[in-house]
Amino acid sequence: MTVGTELALETTDDLDSLRREWTALADLGGELFTTWEWASTWWRHFGAGREPLVTACRAADGTATALLPLYVAETEPARTLRLVGGREADQLGPVCAPADRALALDALHRVLERGIGDWERLVVDRVPPDIGWHEAMGGQVVKHELSPAIDIDGATWEEYLASRSRNLREQVRRRERRLKRDHEVTYRLSDDPDRLGDDFDTMLRLHRARWGRSSSFEGPREAFHRDFAARALEQGWLRLWTMELGGAPAAAWLGYRFGAREWYYQAGRDPALDRYAVGFVLLVHTIREAIGDGMRQYRLLLGGEPYKYRFATSDAGVFTVALRRSDEQR
Repeated sequence: MTVGTELALETTDDLDSLRREWTALADLGGELFTTWEWASTWWRHFGAGREPLVTACRAADGTATALLPLYVAETEPARTLRLVGGREADQLGPVCAPADRALALDALHRVLERGIGDWERLVVDRVPPDIGWHEAMGGQVVKHELSPAIDIDGATWEEYLASRSRNLREQVRRRERRLKRDHEVTYRLSDDPDRLGDDFDTMLRLHRARWGRSSSFEGPREAFHRDFAARALEQGWLRLWTMELGGAPAAAWLGYRFGAREWYYQAGRDPALDRYAVGFVLLVHTIREAIGDGMRQYRLLLGGEPYKYRFATSDAGVFTVALRRSDEQR
């Protein structure tokens, strides 16, 4: 559809009522953190004290072309509209096909003009630059975060590796060779619901062994991530790898596969094995697997750590945009 097409806007506080349409639109968009599974799981864990206001943008025949999954956070100093999915997500936005993002933004203009939720402030967290929120809304970019990725574009593993620095190529081969020389190396992908809890425990233990107490899994976030991992496993999205040396866990990698993209979320490793660079070797394994399975992009997600840019081929970044309601909009 084209911008200017008049869409009917239908707002509801019931996420479940939109599940079928939400799923279809998220599949078109190919963005993990805009799926119904992510949003509904996030809402179950973090929705207390918040008012959901999800707007479906419908064509004349009633077909939903986009969803705007907003909520009002009444606990903030002003009544603030935000996107469902929270800062646990590494990228958010409207739920729609990429070609309909401008249309969704136009619909957001109309929703705001109507004073949805008696809003006083709008904060859209971690949206990609191609949506154009801050230019179109007249809002202020309050944060820019790096988000490197590997654009695979049909390359084989050897073609991709050849595009990287000579130093990286040598490290990949040398470290894998050394590890296999000294240890019996096994890579195990979690695919058994009955074992998922133990595999997640292992990942958390290794994550904390390397990083200490991490905000990613503290408080209610641990329960949320466990819950979403279980739902992702049901959908065939979960990529929870454990590297074992002689049968003992040495490193773990948590990610997801959705929309022909691999999403690296968190990882951990045993510091006692750092001389073998087990975290590096496991990361390389996950990239090789993603390329071999035909993924078109591998997202290293938030953060500008130098090691990511040794692998990354692009970084569009994400932006958090804030807008205050003007007197004319009241």
